[in-house]
Amino acid sequence: QVQLVESGGGLVQAGGSLRLSCAASGRTFSSYTMGWFRQAPGKEREFVAFIRWRGGSTYHADSVKGRFTISRDNAKNTVYLQMNSLKPEDTAVYYCAADYGLGSFKDYDYDYWGQGTQVTVSS
Repeated sequence: QVQLVESGGGLVQAGGSLRLSCAASGRTFSSYTMGWFRQAPGKEREFVAFIRWRGGSTYHADSVKGRFTISRDNAKNTVYLQMNSLKPEDTAVYYCAADYGLGSFKDYDYDYWGQGTQVTVSS
């Protein structure tokens, strides 16, 4: 079992920045690919980014590429999502997830999920 707890969400003006954190506990964190997803009201959950456990390769959705950066610190069992140049359309609940594999853009491939943290970007 892996437990995931997100933090760092909040209210920010357009153009601002936030850094989300996801602290993991339980099984070996460094063996999991970690992902971030988001879900806006009335919309399906969508992929944001993932970072592989081996090699640290990262993938970002086109909608956030160049603005968001995923990173991880295996010593702290924590994955981060640095979000810059935020837009109102980035408003959503952000979830971190763990995949005991090489990572995926599909939420159903992830094995464990956090409870989510709200990000609201005002115009």
